[in-house]
Amino acid sequence: MKLPIRWKLLGSYLVLLLVMSGVLFAYLTRTLEQQLVEGVRSNLQSEANLVALMTGREIRDPQIDAPLVAAQTGQRIRARVTIVLADGKVVGDSEIPGPELSTLESHRDRPEIRSALQGSVGSAIRYSTTLRTQMLYVAVSGKTAAGEALVVRLALPLSAVDQARVSLHQSLAISFALAALLAVGLSLLLTQFSSRILQALSEGAQRFGAGDFRRRVQVVSDDELGDLARVLNVMADRLQLQMEHLAAERNRLGTILRSMGEGLLVTDAAGTVTLVNPAFQTLFDLNTEPAGRPLAEVCRHPVLLETFRKVQGGGEQVVEIILPRPVEVTLLTHWVPLADAGAPVGVVAVFHDISDIKRLERVRRDFVANVSHELRTPVTVIRGYAETLADGMANPEIVARFATIIQAHATRLADLVGDLLTLSELEAKGSALKLSPLVLDELVTHCCRLLDPQAVTKSIVIDTSEILAHKVLADRQRLEQVLVNLLDNAIKYTPSGGRVTVTAVAEGDLVKVSVRDTGPGIPLHEQTRIFERFYRVDAGRSRDQGGTGLGLAIVKHIVQLHGGTVGVESVPGQGANFTFTLRRG
Repeated sequence: MKLPIRWKLLGSYLVLLLVMSGVLFAYLTRTLEQQLVEGVRSNLQSEANLVALMTGREIRDPQIDAPLVAAQTGQRIRARVTIVLADGKVVGDSEIPGPELSTLESHRDRPEIRSALQGSVGSAIRYSTTLRTQMLYVAVSGKTAAGEALVVRLALPLSAVDQARVSLHQSLAISFALAALLAVGLSLLLTQFSSRILQALSEGAQRFGAGDFRRRVQVVSDDELGDLARVLNVMADRLQLQMEHLAAERNRLGTILRSMGEGLLVTDAAGTVTLVNPAFQTLFDLNTEPAGRPLAEVCRHPVLLETFRKVQGGGEQVVEIILPRPVEVTLLTHWVPLADAGAPVGVVAVFHDISDIKRLERVRRDFVANVSHELRTPVTVIRGYAETLADGMANPEIVARFATIIQAHATRLADLVGDLLTLSELEAKGSALKLSPLVLDELVTHCCRLLDPQAVTKSIVIDTSEILAHKVLADRQRLEQVLVNLLDNAIKYTPSGGRVTVTAVAEGDLVKVSVRDTGPGIPLHEQTRIFERFYRVDAGRSRDQGGTGLGLAIVKHIVQLHGGTVGVESVPGQGANFTFTLRRG
C-alpha cells in the first residue's frame, strides 16, 4: 500500500515523540521516586537524631524506660520507633507491646543496625515480616543517660511513597498526554507544510518528466528543499532547451525524410524495422505502419531479404529489385550496415525508383530500332525501284508503275520524317502554343469534313450530334492535329459500315472529348503502351494502312502541353474509346 509522504512524516514524528516521551517518563519516574525516597529518608534521619538525643536524656534503664519512650515517640512522629541495645536485643518498639519484646529475635545483623553501631547512619528498605509491608529503615547510634550504647531506628511504611508515586505517575501521564496532543497538532501542521512542499516538488518533477515546462517549481524556503526546487527548475530549463532542440531536429529529419523521393529503410540487427519514410511505404504499397515489425513480414520480396542477409554478413550492397506490378517498378537499392564499436547494430537501405529511367532506356532503344525499321523499308523500296529504272527499262507502263510505288514510299518517308519533326518540335518548343478560346463543335465539324472521303469510302457514319457549343482554351492548329489523328485512326480501324461517335461533356473546369469507334478494340495489356512512339497493336496492318506509328504519341504530347490528360478505354471486340481533356475557354 502506498502511503503519502505526509503520513510517513507524521508517523516518524509520532514514533520519535513516543520514544522521547517513554525515555523521559522512565527517567523522571525513577529520578522523582529516588528523590521522594531520599526526602523521606532524610526526614527520618533527622527525626532519628532527635529521638536518639531524647533517649539519652530520658532512658536510664533501657529495660524499663525504652518501651515507654519508643511508644510515646512513635505516637508523636507517626513512625515506628525501635530501640536496640548494642548486643542486638530490642528493648523498645512503638508497634510491639513490652511483654512481647522478649520474643523478638536479635536485630544485630540488620544492615541498618550494623551500620549505626559502626558509627554511621544506617538505612535500608525491605519487607517487614512483623508488619507485613515494605518499610524504610533509618538507624542512628545513641546512648542512655547512664552512658550505655544503643541504636534508635525509625521505620516508615512505603505505602505513602507508593501513593505519592502513583500520584506522580498520574501527573506525569496527564502532562505527557497534553504534550502529546500538542505535539501531534504541531506535527500535523509541520507535516502539512513539509508535504505540501514535497508534493509541489513531486508534481513539478512529474510535469518536467512528461515534457510540460510551462510552470516552474515555486521556491518557498532557503533550506535543502529550496535548493532542490532551484535544482529542479535549472534542470527543467536545460531539459526544455534539449527537448526543443530534439523537436527541431526531429522535425527537420521528418521533413527531410518526407521530402525524399527515395525510399529509406532502417532496421536493427535482428531485422526489425525501426524507421521508414513515406516514399518507402509508397514504393511497397504499405497501408500499415511497418515500424516495429520484422522485415520479412513487411516485404517478402526474395531479392530484398537475400540482400539484407548479405549486408548483415558485412559489406555494402548495390542491387536492382524489380517489383511485380501492373506497371513494372525497378528499384536501385543501396545497402549499408550499421555498426557500433565494431558490432553490427542494424542496416540502412536507400531505394531509388529508376523505373522511368529504365522505361526511357527501353523507349530509346525501341525508338532507334523502330525508326531504323520504318526508314529502312521505304528507303529499300525506293532504292530498288530506282536502280531498276536506272538500268534503262523502256516499258512505259512498268516505268509508270515503278514511279507510282517510289512516290508512295517517298510520301510515306516524308510523313514519317514530318511526324518526327513534329514530335521534336513539341518537345523542344512546347511553350510556343497560341492559346485562344475555340468553339469545339465547329472545330470537330471542320475536322470531320477533312476525313469525309475516307469515311464515305468505307460507309462509316461520323456522329457529332452529342457535341454542344463548348468553348475550350487551345491552339487551333495543334488541336486539329489531335482530332484528325484520332478520327483518322478510328476510321482506319472501324470496319465498313461501322460508326464513329464524337462527344464532349463538361467536367468542372475541363471539357472531356471522346472519340469512340466500333472497331476490333485494343487488348488490355496493349493499352498502357498505345501512346508510345512506333508502338502498334497490329504492326503489319498499320503499315498497310499508311500509319507511321507516331500519331498517338503526337496526340499525347499536344494534349499534355494544353494541360490536359489523354487515355483509352477498350474491350476487345467492342471498339475503342479515346478521350482527352481541355481547359474550358
